[in-house]
Amino acid sequence: MGLTGKLIAAIEFKAGGDVFHELIRHKPHQLSNITPGYIQGCDLHEGEYGHVGSIITWRYTHDGKEKTAKQVIHAINEEQKLVQFKTFEGDLMELYKTFLVTCHVETKNEIDLVTWTFEYEMLNDDVVEHPITPLSVAIDITKDIETHHAAKQTLN
Repeated sequence: MGLTGKLIAAIEFKAGGDVFHELIRHKPHQLSNITPGYIQGCDLHEGEYGHVGSIITWRYTHDGKEKTAKQVIHAINEEQKLVQFKTFEGDLMELYKTFLVTCHVETKNEIDLVTWTFEYEMLNDDVVEHPITPLSVAIDITKDIETHHAAKQTLN
């Protein structure tokens, strides 16, 4: 059994938490247009975007290399603006036995915070690479989404 871990990052999101949640839940395939340096595509394999049990594959770049992650939408909570993805295939599974990504938006004092949580179990004791750089990428993607939507709001 490998080491288990949990990494959490929260970042202020000035373009509206509802906008972020709607994009992650219902329109993840649009992320490749918003942040093409990180995400090249999000393909639906089974079900519908935004529904528990649906299966998607992300095509993304990490550390300059093209990678994939096949995930099932594991949980959705509209009240918490939460979407949880359970990875079961792809490059992450070369290092991790389990890899769960949770993204949720919370509002405190009229400030929207996007929180990314990575819960994982290393494949074995020889793997010591915690997913710190993927978490940093998630933060950068959040910033790209904010910049994109702030620009759209300025045009309107």
